[in-house]
Amino acid sequence: MARISVVLLLVVATALVLRWRRPAWYWMTFGVALATLRVLVRYASVMDACGLTVPPSRWRLALSRMTDRPAPEPRAPRLLRLRPTRTGLVLRLKLRPGQDAFDVSAATDRLRHSFGMYGVTAREIRSGVIELRMTGYDVLRRVQMPAKIDRARMRVPVALREDGSVHYRDYRAVPHGLTLGATESGKSVYQRNLVAGLAAQDVALVGIDCKQGVELFPLARRFSALADDQDAALELLEALVTHMESVYQLVREQQRISVNVPDAEIAADIWDLAEELRPPPVVVLVDEVAELALFASKEEEKRRDRIITALVRLAQLGRAAGIYLEICGQRFGSELGKGITMLRAQLTGRTAHRVNDETSANMAFGDISPDAVLAAIQIPADAPGIAVAGDSTGGWSRIRAPHTSLRAAVNLCNKYADRTPDVPALAPFRPVVASSASGALTLNKASTATA
Repeated sequence: MARISVVLLLVVATALVLRWRRPAWYWMTFGVALATLRVLVRYASVMDACGLTVPPSRWRLALSRMTDRPAPEPRAPRLLRLRPTRTGLVLRLKLRPGQDAFDVSAATDRLRHSFGMYGVTAREIRSGVIELRMTGYDVLRRVQMPAKIDRARMRVPVALREDGSVHYRDYRAVPHGLTLGATESGKSVYQRNLVAGLAAQDVALVGIDCKQGVELFPLARRFSALADDQDAALELLEALVTHMESVYQLVREQQRISVNVPDAEIAADIWDLAEELRPPPVVVLVDEVAELALFASKEEEKRRDRIITALVRLAQLGRAAGIYLEICGQRFGSELGKGITMLRAQLTGRTAHRVNDETSANMAFGDISPDAVLAAIQIPADAPGIAVAGDSTGGWSRIRAPHTSLRAAVNLCNKYADRTPDVPALAPFRPVVASSASGALTLNKASTATA
């Protein structure tokens, strides 16, 4: 008996230590079994307490009266499936007649308390079927990306969502994006994850870093073009507009529309072209958009207007030509001048790290969801990397990118340097990476293509 008591004491002590120091390990060893049992036992009573039940139907009441049986109890949504995951539980519910998906979404906080979980989110799979994703611990405190990730072309896993799922930056689904964040908010790490994910793909990376290139030039081996000041940025953006027009001419030449050509073979963008004819897609990363919009003289104002006009044209017309924008900045507001709100309207994907003012959060999510604005301004300063991601559909979630050091990102860019495509229109802006006598890397900007 004493031996059993000692074993139980050791098991309890191990569980407490794991829950404190390694919550993910605790969940996989003890938490998932306890949470599954708790959900199965409490399911009916919790749904009733949370107001997610419906009265029994008339025919059931009539049948109980005819058979002199007790009145049937209210019915909860039918539990179709319960699936444990590495971060929590996934429940699939079938709603009863008269219930609505909004009722379940509004009750997620009560369900979290009742089932003893860390977080609960709800989404509608199809009409009448709701998926509840429950997390057993704070998955954003120490981000661990799952081993199996659904990879596809122009689709990059960049962060982990608060419900334990992977957050992807899918450029073909959401062509252009806006990323905001104050200093030390984790915006640079998020950007490094984007570059690291795209480095292994056949895509041309174009960088505009007006902070003298301190953020993007260390990654120069994998970039097809780089600019580190406003004058170079203007020339680069206008070259991209010219490249976009040439791509459209290529698509037009390959359409060959006639009554005998099936609809599936008619080219409307670069992805409809044959592989040997398709130009490489281009992802343009602007590190600090405010630097492109500021001016102090009439000449600088003219340059600024040309830069913003080129960005707006690329945002409006670039998707079909395979040009995607990733606009980043500490501040993004209407005070940056004319054309900024027009540019924002074209940036479907929105990501906001900790911001210094509510105006920036409103510029990111004001036209999407007031709840997302509130979540963005509540990000604490001691949690770098936490962000709110949303899109034009109104959906949003809290995310956190895994920490990627600059050294790790540089190593990946060097590893995949041979995959840097040669785009003739961008050749004058190709960075020259030369090795010094000591073996260190010296980064020089070239006005001509490297030999």
